[in-house]
Amino acid sequence: MATQKLRNFVVVAEELNLSRAAPRLFVTQQALSKQLRDLEEAVGVRLFDRSTRSMALTPAGEEFLASVREALAALDAGVAAARSASQRVSGTVRLGFLMGGALELTTPILAEFSARYPDIRLELRETGLDDPSAGLADATSDVAIVRLPLAVPDLDSVPLFVEPLIVALPPRHRLADRTSLTAEDVIDEPLAIGRTTDAVWRRFWTLDDHRGGRPPRVVRETTSPTEELQLVAAGLACTITVVGARRHTPLAGVRYVPLTGLPGSTVAVAWRRGHRSPGVERFVAVAQQVRDRESAIVRAIEAPPA
Repeated sequence: MATQKLRNFVVVAEELNLSRAAPRLFVTQQALSKQLRDLEEAVGVRLFDRSTRSMALTPAGEEFLASVREALAALDAGVAAARSASQRVSGTVRLGFLMGGALELTTPILAEFSARYPDIRLELRETGLDDPSAGLADATSDVAIVRLPLAVPDLDSVPLFVEPLIVALPPRHRLADRTSLTAEDVIDEPLAIGRTTDAVWRRFWTLDDHRGGRPPRVVRETTSPTEELQLVAAGLACTITVVGARRHTPLAGVRYVPLTGLPGSTVAVAWRRGHRSPGVERFVAVAQQVRDRESAIVRAIEAPPA
């Protein structure tokens, strides 16, 4: 018996009226009446008592209706289970990230992904400033939370938020009491910068596009934001960083002054073009959905420093 005929039989049994059942099924009354006759012939019993004025299930029809409903429910459950199994993803996704990751969005992203895809093992890997690609450049990560821009070729990304820039200054620095600074104010200051060969990333954090050809005074190269701030606290350098540093890596004595007139630091989920596996695809989708859902967190991260 065709499954659709059984489904049509259930609708007719519910309506007990062909003129009401036919529109629900998008068929003509004549076609529906013929299907019922064919079904009765296949079963070998009369399922309905029909007259010109009424329609009712026979006792055999009542029994058949109960069995058909059970059979269709089992079939639908089997189809749903098969589709779910086909969409289930397992394996390992290697997630790279720099210190801080996606800040306050990190925990909800990881929690949502783990809850939604328990069969995927998320392998976390934190990298230092010597690898701002967080493992994408050497393919040790499948997907990463990074700060753009990067020099890695064939990189695709989805932005999560843009964080304002600030300058971290030694406590007795001549600019430490200012309420805001511009690129022109700080381009001649000695800088601490991450020890990396990524020229694009390095150019952004040394403000090279605003120097008018003057080279940066890089006095120290570091492997972590913590190292940078220790150098600042010791009075040996300044560093360009983000407003989140005040919340996540506070250090006694370091003064943070907003840097105005410049684009902020874009935090994004990134992956290598052509290497978006099902697990990576799902992680990127979850990150976007959490970003959109947690709009209050994003607004707080992106708020200009007071």
